[in-house]
Amino acid sequence: MHGKGRAGYETDVTLRRPKLFRYSPHPGWVGLVKAWLLQPGVQRAIRAALATGLAWQVAVLLPPMLSDYAYYAPLGAVIAVLPTIADSASAAWRSVLAILTGFALSVLVYELTQAVPSALTVAAIVALAVLVEQLKLWREQASWVSFAAVLMLTVGLDDPDTYVLRYAGLTMLGAAIGVLVTTVLFPPLQLTRAVEQIGGTRELLARHLADIAATLRDGRVPDPEEWHDRNRRLDRALDRMRGAATRVERARRANPRARRWQGRASEIREEARAVDRVAVLVDDLTSLVVEFHPHRRGIDQVDAGTGWVLADTLDGLAGVVRAPHHTTDGSTPDERDEQIIRADAALRRLVGLLRQSTVDDDEGFFALGAVTVGMHRALDTLRDR
Repeated sequence: MHGKGRAGYETDVTLRRPKLFRYSPHPGWVGLVKAWLLQPGVQRAIRAALATGLAWQVAVLLPPMLSDYAYYAPLGAVIAVLPTIADSASAAWRSVLAILTGFALSVLVYELTQAVPSALTVAAIVALAVLVEQLKLWREQASWVSFAAVLMLTVGLDDPDTYVLRYAGLTMLGAAIGVLVTTVLFPPLQLTRAVEQIGGTRELLARHLADIAATLRDGRVPDPEEWHDRNRRLDRALDRMRGAATRVERARRANPRARRWQGRASEIREEARAVDRVAVLVDDLTSLVVEFHPHRRGIDQVDAGTGWVLADTLDGLAGVVRAPHHTTDGSTPDERDEQIIRADAALRRLVGLLRQSTVDDDEGFFALGAVTVGMHRALDTLRDR
């Protein structure tokens, strides 16, 4: 029995699990190989191996003047095999242009400084090359300018025209092959790495919320230094997640697979943004809870106590963070629905506590109000996503 799930792809209603993410308890060696091939590092290694092999084979078929230096072609292939097609093409032309610029600088300075000591010539070439490297044009390939300049000075000045043809020409050939292989051989969309980074950040954020809740239930408030360290770890995870989401966007450029996976890529982008927004709100919530000191306030006289109500709300939010996707076709509630219901109920209790309180009850009223608004915004962000 099949139906359309919330995300729009087919589901098996009996198993209550999207086919796209169907779990098999015994995947076998075929499943393990497929999972292994989905790893970005493995895919890049395969592309690099194939590109360098092809570059070498093509180079050795050229006339002897070039084939004797065939090893330059695999170098160009390695330069151009990067995580995305856009990055590969960019690295290819920027590297070759940087190499040509370095060669030109070296020959020019050498011809102009033949009357001065060799040490001064070398120093002048390197100084100029490093200055040229500061141009934003080169990006990560800037160091090729000075490398090529010194290389020309040491081994290419006897016949610079021939050396430029051999080195730059074969490097360009290899780079073109690297871009071609990246485009044709499972061109990467970086979806797997992005999903992993988002999942890891979600789990870290959920633990963060659950730990604050546990602290409040113990009658304590988060220690500022401890939570500063935790926030730094969360910030690093968020940076990795943002970087992975950005790579997905770059990977879609000029990618023949982009149309097929456009929906999934959009989901990943929206999920990353939602987690990012919630993390910012949770950072503010932590500071407010530390400032509020719920167990030391007069407002705590209302019913079960502010600390416990806050803890329930934080736990509810953590549950929604841990359940980002629906697992049924919508005809019956799933874990995500249950977590949202639980979080909504906890938030209503917190709102009720706030409504029963006034500024006269406690000077922490405004902090509690800010916490409540933050909880509401975070839950709405996750629910909408």
